[in-house]
Amino acid sequence: MKQGERLLHASSFGAAATAYAAHRPDYAQAAVRWALDEPAPGLRVLDLGAGTGKLTATLVGVGADVTAVEPDPAMLTELRRALPDVRALPGSAEAIPLPDASVDAVLAGNAMHWFDMAVAGPEIARVLVPGGILAGLWNVMDDRVDWVAGLARVSGSAAIGPRDTPASWRVEWRDQFRYLEVGSGLSHMRDLGLRTCG
Repeated sequence: MKQGERLLHASSFGAAATAYAAHRPDYAQAAVRWALDEPAPGLRVLDLGAGTGKLTATLVGVGADVTAVEPDPAMLTELRRALPDVRALPGSAEAIPLPDASVDAVLAGNAMHWFDMAVAGPEIARVLVPGGILAGLWNVMDDRVDWVAGLARVSGSAAIGPRDTPASWRVEWRDQFRYLEVGSGLSHMRDLGLRTCG
Protein backbone atom coordinates (compact mmCIF):
# COMPACT_ATOMS: atom_id res chain seq x y z
CA MET A 1 0.00 0.00 0.00
CA LYS A 2 1.38 3.42 -0.93
CA GLN A 3 1.95 6.10 1.71
CA GLY A 4 -0.93 8.27 0.41
CA GLU A 5 -3.38 5.37 0.50
CA ARG A 6 -2.24 4.43 4.00
CA LEU A 7 -2.82 8.00 5.24
CA LEU A 8 -6.25 8.06 3.61
CA HIS A 9 -7.21 4.76 5.32
CA ALA A 10 -5.78 5.94 8.63
CA SER A 11 -8.03 8.98 8.65
CA SER A 12 -11.16 7.38 7.19
CA PHE A 13 -13.09 7.01 10.47
CA GLY A 14 -12.67 10.52 11.87
CA ALA A 15 -15.94 11.87 10.49
CA ALA A 16 -17.81 9.25 12.53
CA ALA A 17 -15.61 9.30 15.65
CA THR A 18 -18.40 10.33 18.04
CA ALA A 19 -20.80 7.68 16.70
CA TYR A 20 -18.01 5.10 16.74
CA ALA A 21 -17.31 5.87 20.42
CA ALA A 22 -20.99 5.65 21.29
CA HIS A 23 -22.00 2.54 19.35
CA ARG A 24 -19.05 0.20 18.78
CA PRO A 25 -18.94 -2.71 21.23
CA ASP A 26 -16.41 -2.84 24.05
CA TYR A 27 -13.86 -5.64 24.35
CA ALA A 28 -14.40 -8.38 26.90
CA GLN A 29 -11.89 -8.47 29.75
CA ALA A 30 -11.75 -12.26 29.37
CA ALA A 31 -10.56 -11.87 25.76
CA VAL A 32 -7.90 -9.35 26.76
CA ARG A 33 -6.68 -11.52 29.63
CA TRP A 34 -6.52 -14.46 27.22
CA ALA A 35 -4.55 -12.45 24.65
CA LEU A 36 -2.11 -11.24 27.32
CA ASP A 37 -1.85 -14.66 28.95
CA GLU A 38 -3.23 -13.44 32.32
CA PRO A 39 -1.39 -10.12 32.62
CA ALA A 40 0.39 -8.99 35.75
CA PRO A 41 -0.52 -5.48 36.96
CA GLY A 42 1.68 -2.87 35.32
CA LEU A 43 2.29 -4.83 32.12
CA ARG A 44 3.32 -2.22 29.51
CA VAL A 45 0.85 -2.52 26.63
CA LEU A 46 0.62 -0.58 23.38
CA ASP A 47 -2.90 -0.28 21.97
CA LEU A 48 -2.00 0.24 18.31
CA GLY A 49 -4.65 1.81 16.09
CA ALA A 50 -6.51 2.61 19.30
CA GLY A 51 -9.42 4.48 17.71
CA THR A 52 -11.68 5.99 20.35
CA GLY A 53 -10.24 3.83 23.12
CA LYS A 54 -12.60 0.86 23.27
CA LEU A 55 -9.75 -1.63 23.74
CA THR A 56 -7.71 0.90 25.72
CA ALA A 57 -10.42 1.08 28.38
CA THR A 58 -10.50 -2.70 28.74
CA LEU A 59 -6.71 -2.82 29.02
CA VAL A 60 -6.82 -0.21 31.79
CA GLY A 61 -9.53 -2.31 33.45
CA VAL A 62 -7.24 -5.35 33.65
CA GLY A 63 -4.45 -3.29 35.22
CA ALA A 64 -2.18 -2.69 32.22
CA ASP A 65 0.02 0.38 31.86
CA VAL A 66 -1.37 1.47 28.49
CA THR A 67 -0.05 3.72 25.76
CA ALA A 68 -2.55 4.31 22.97
CA VAL A 69 -1.40 5.23 19.45
CA GLU A 70 -3.91 6.40 16.85
CA PRO A 71 -3.39 8.08 13.44
CA ASP A 72 -6.78 9.82 13.11
CA PRO A 73 -6.96 13.15 15.01
CA ALA A 74 -10.75 12.97 15.54
CA MET A 75 -10.56 9.42 16.91
CA LEU A 76 -7.64 10.44 19.14
CA THR A 77 -9.68 13.38 20.46
CA GLU A 78 -12.50 11.01 21.45
CA LEU A 79 -10.02 8.67 23.13
CA ARG A 80 -8.47 11.52 25.12
CA ARG A 81 -11.94 12.77 26.13
CA ALA A 82 -13.02 9.33 27.37
CA LEU A 83 -9.69 8.34 28.97
CA PRO A 84 -7.85 11.53 30.00
CA ASP A 85 -5.37 9.68 32.22
CA VAL A 86 -4.10 7.40 29.45
CA ARG A 87 -1.00 8.34 27.46
CA ALA A 88 -2.45 8.82 23.96
CA LEU A 89 -0.14 9.67 21.07
CA PRO A 90 -0.58 10.43 17.37
CA GLY A 91 1.11 7.80 15.25
CA SER A 92 0.54 4.67 13.23
CA ALA A 93 1.57 1.04 13.02
CA GLU A 94 4.07 2.03 10.36
CA ALA A 95 5.60 4.82 12.51
CA ILE A 96 5.20 4.03 16.21
CA PRO A 97 6.27 6.99 18.39
CA LEU A 98 7.90 4.84 21.10
CA PRO A 99 11.49 3.80 21.86
CA ASP A 100 12.94 0.37 21.11
CA ALA A 101 11.90 -2.49 23.43
CA SER A 102 9.56 -0.23 25.40
CA VAL A 103 6.43 -2.42 25.64
CA ASP A 104 5.67 -5.95 26.80
CA ALA A 105 2.71 -6.37 24.45
CA VAL A 106 1.15 -4.79 21.38
CA LEU A 107 -2.59 -5.23 20.94
CA ALA A 108 -4.71 -4.01 18.05
CA GLY A 109 -8.49 -4.01 18.31
CA ASN A 110 -10.32 -4.13 14.98
CA ALA A 111 -7.30 -2.38 13.43
CA MET A 112 -4.61 -4.81 12.31
CA HIS A 113 -6.22 -5.38 8.92
CA TRP A 114 -5.47 -1.71 8.11
CA PHE A 115 -1.74 -2.06 8.81
CA ASP A 116 0.83 -2.29 6.03
CA MET A 117 2.53 -5.30 7.59
CA ALA A 118 5.64 -4.99 5.41
CA VAL A 119 6.35 -1.74 7.28
CA ALA A 120 4.40 -2.31 10.51
CA GLY A 121 5.88 -5.74 11.28
CA PRO A 122 9.43 -4.44 11.80
CA GLU A 123 8.09 -1.42 13.71
CA ILE A 124 6.11 -3.64 16.07
CA ALA A 125 9.16 -5.86 16.55
CA ARG A 126 11.24 -2.78 17.32
CA VAL A 127 9.02 -1.56 20.19
CA LEU A 128 8.37 -5.02 21.68
CA VAL A 129 10.68 -6.55 24.27
CA PRO A 130 12.13 -9.95 23.31
CA GLY A 131 9.46 -12.57 23.94
CA GLY A 132 6.74 -9.91 23.81
CA ILE A 133 3.13 -10.46 22.80
CA LEU A 134 1.44 -9.34 19.59
CA ALA A 135 -2.33 -9.86 19.50
CA GLY A 136 -5.06 -8.72 17.16
CA LEU A 137 -8.59 -8.71 18.55
CA TRP A 138 -11.78 -8.31 16.53
CA ASN A 139 -15.40 -7.98 17.53
CA VAL A 140 -17.08 -10.12 14.89
CA MET A 141 -20.47 -11.68 14.41
CA ASP A 142 -20.35 -15.38 15.25
CA ASP A 143 -21.95 -16.86 12.15
CA ARG A 144 -21.79 -20.32 13.73
CA VAL A 145 -24.84 -19.27 15.79
CA ASP A 146 -28.06 -19.90 13.84
CA TRP A 147 -29.79 -16.57 14.49
CA VAL A 148 -26.61 -14.62 13.67
CA ALA A 149 -26.16 -16.55 10.43
CA GLY A 150 -29.81 -15.78 9.61
CA LEU A 151 -29.26 -12.08 10.33
CA ALA A 152 -26.25 -12.10 8.03
CA ARG A 153 -28.31 -13.71 5.26
CA VAL A 154 -31.20 -11.23 5.43
CA SER A 155 -28.99 -8.16 6.04
CA GLY A 156 -26.72 -8.75 3.09
CA SER A 157 -23.31 -7.25 2.51
CA ALA A 158 -24.46 -3.70 3.30
CA ALA A 159 -24.77 -4.62 6.98
CA ILE A 160 -22.43 -7.60 7.31
CA GLY A 161 -19.08 -7.03 5.65
CA PRO A 162 -16.49 -9.62 4.64
CA ARG A 163 -14.46 -8.94 7.80
CA ASP A 164 -17.41 -9.23 10.19
CA THR A 165 -17.50 -13.03 10.53
CA PRO A 166 -14.91 -15.49 11.89
CA ALA A 167 -14.87 -17.65 8.75
CA SER A 168 -13.37 -14.88 6.61
CA TRP A 169 -10.65 -14.15 9.17
CA ARG A 170 -9.46 -17.73 9.49
CA VAL A 171 -8.39 -17.80 5.86
CA GLU A 172 -7.18 -14.21 5.50
CA TRP A 173 -5.00 -14.10 8.61
CA ARG A 174 -3.44 -17.54 8.40
CA ASP A 175 -1.07 -16.20 5.72
CA GLN A 176 -0.48 -12.90 7.57
CA PHE A 177 0.69 -14.71 10.70
CA ARG A 178 3.07 -16.82 8.63
CA TYR A 179 4.50 -13.59 7.20
CA LEU A 180 4.92 -12.09 10.67
CA GLU A 181 6.82 -15.12 11.90
CA VAL A 182 9.16 -15.37 8.94
CA GLY A 183 9.57 -11.99 7.34
CA SER A 184 9.15 -9.12 9.75
CA GLY A 185 11.84 -9.40 12.39
CA LEU A 186 9.53 -10.97 14.97
CA SER A 187 11.73 -14.06 15.22
CA HIS A 188 11.49 -14.02 19.03
CA MET A 189 7.75 -14.63 18.73
CA ARG A 190 7.36 -18.32 18.03
CA ASP A 191 3.72 -19.26 18.63
CA LEU A 192 1.84 -17.13 16.11
CA GLY A 193 -0.86 -19.63 15.28
CA LEU A 194 -4.31 -18.14 14.82
CA ARG A 195 -6.37 -18.92 17.91
CA THR A 196 -9.90 -17.89 18.70
CA CYS A 197 -11.32 -17.08 22.09
CA GLY A 198 -14.80 -18.21 23.01
